[in-house]
Amino acid sequence: MFPDGCPGCGLLLLRIVAGVILIHDGVAGLMGAPHRESLTLEVIAASTAIFLLVGLWTPIAGAVVAVTELWIAVSGTDHVRGAIMLATTGVVTAVLGPGARSVDALLYGRKRLDL
Repeated sequence: MFPDGCPGCGLLLLRIVAGVILIHDGVAGLMGAPHRESLTLEVIAASTAIFLLVGLWTPIAGAVVAVTELWIAVSGTDHVRGAIMLATTGVVTAVLGPGARSVDALLYGRKRLDL
């Protein structure tokens, strides 16, 4: 299901905030900011953030974000709370879906069949 109205706007806002933060972390990792996280995990999370932003393959992208952020939190980071929060956001987007304002809704949303 692809909720519209206020729930759909909330899901859109959730996807935008998570995507922007993940892309920021990935770019900061590539720019050489000192960190303890694995650069590969940051790049994976940032690339899946693009899918979250547009709402394409959202359950898969949310699950990948959740796994990578949990791995970052467990492997040791200076920002454990942020990693756990982003992992939770990934789980929420994987479970709830992208909402009506997404590519998934355009591709897989309700179809009307005229007989």
